[in-house]
Amino acid sequence: MNALWFTLLIPLLAGILLAMFGQRRYAAHFNVFASFVPLFTSSWLAWIVLQNGSQGKIDGQFYIDSFNVYLIVLTALIGATTSLFSKAYMADQQAHGRLGPGRMRLYHASYQGFLFTMQLALSTNNLGVLWVALEGATLATVLLVSLYRTPESVEAAWKYFIICGVGIAQALFGTVLIYFAAAHVIPDPEQALLWHVLIVHADKLQPVIMAIAFVFLLVGYGTKVGLVPMHTWLPDAHSEGPTPMSAVLSGLLLNVALYALVRVKMLTDAALADGSSGHDPHLAGYLMMGFGMLSFTVAGLMLHRQRDIKRLFSYSSIEHMGLMTFAFGLGGPLATFGALLHMTVHSLTKSSIFISVGHATHIARTQSMENIRGLISTQPAVGWGLLIGTAAIAGFPPFGVFTSEFLLLSATMESRPWLTVPLLIGFGVAFAGLFRHLQPMVYGDVPQDQVPVKANMWPVALQLGLVLWLGLSIPDFLAKWFDQVTFLITGSHLL
Repeated sequence: MNALWFTLLIPLLAGILLAMFGQRRYAAHFNVFASFVPLFTSSWLAWIVLQNGSQGKIDGQFYIDSFNVYLIVLTALIGATTSLFSKAYMADQQAHGRLGPGRMRLYHASYQGFLFTMQLALSTNNLGVLWVALEGATLATVLLVSLYRTPESVEAAWKYFIICGVGIAQALFGTVLIYFAAAHVIPDPEQALLWHVLIVHADKLQPVIMAIAFVFLLVGYGTKVGLVPMHTWLPDAHSEGPTPMSAVLSGLLLNVALYALVRVKMLTDAALADGSSGHDPHLAGYLMMGFGMLSFTVAGLMLHRQRDIKRLFSYSSIEHMGLMTFAFGLGGPLATFGALLHMTVHSLTKSSIFISVGHATHIARTQSMENIRGLISTQPAVGWGLLIGTAAIAGFPPFGVFTSEFLLLSATMESRPWLTVPLLIGFGVAFAGLFRHLQPMVYGDVPQDQVPVKANMWPVALQLGLVLWLGLSIPDFLAKWFDQVTFLITGSHLL
């Protein structure tokens, strides 16, 4: 499909060109252009899949179905809107002497390289290439986290590299175990890591090996998802790297890592389905529920202890990724549909919040929440953007996050009613943690040195508008799309 090639090759070629010429005057404009073109090509790809209503492989190495194609479009959308914010934000960083032309070139090249690895991870048919793509995303993120070259940013980059490096090594061992299990079942061993082959033979894979493989992959990819206790890299990476990186990190990387984990869970569930190995058929789901609930609870409590605004919302990301992991582990059509919707609205909301946070830190010239005050008085657009975004991510109706959380809560009451109480308590704790910090930042007394900045709030308005729309009424085509993915993952339709 030409649409797929354009979606993959444009960020790759743009990254190469920006690595060579990224210090030029119009590099930021080119970065925006190179981020928007894949949005149109990925939408074209999604239209093809929607019209054909089918899933299939492309030249053996790429595989497009209803699950990954909507994430491909979401990735392109977040990448495009963040590049608009990035243009003005990074120009301000350069104007204040934090970055020189060489670092700007590194930033633009790494940004496009990151988008390329995300799209490659989503579209590949090969579990080995999926691992390589996520490792490539690790390298691109390390360069972005350490961009300012301060002692704190270098330390955060090393911490990210070491923790995620250990995690991705666990994922590699899990991938090798899947190959070992598949090579004994699939006639052609060269196809033993191809998704379209594995899913057909999944019920014949050795259950014990698949159970062990899933544990390694859960720890490995769970590190990138930000699951507790492998989460410690995430707050540091957010707080020390440039804010546009935080927007794409929360909106894209965490989603793609969870996508990889769900793909592996589908194989593991099929391998353990008959229970003949002595393993519980729901082993993978129980593990995901456990890690998800732990992450949801710990992150909600940690919200109350933060002093840095970017660390605050990084723990919010951990909380929501834990909730999604719990939902996919819970399984069933209702929980899966809710998790898919939550992936979408969380990405849109959190990236818009980080855009508002970036402008807020420019206004106050600090990330310390104690010194960010009265944003609505200083610059109403930024203040209202942060307030509405936080209300949306906290689950206020009628935003889409409320809808997805209501679906997840309903699914929990239906299948695991005893977990409803900790979920409700977790929602309340997280809500309190966010708004105890937000109120003075938005409505407090304005410091004398706090002045308005040039802020592009159109990406925030667009993304929060979409989240509001999805809360009020999910479009019929999108609801059917989520239902197709739900059937693909669970084998049952919701609608």
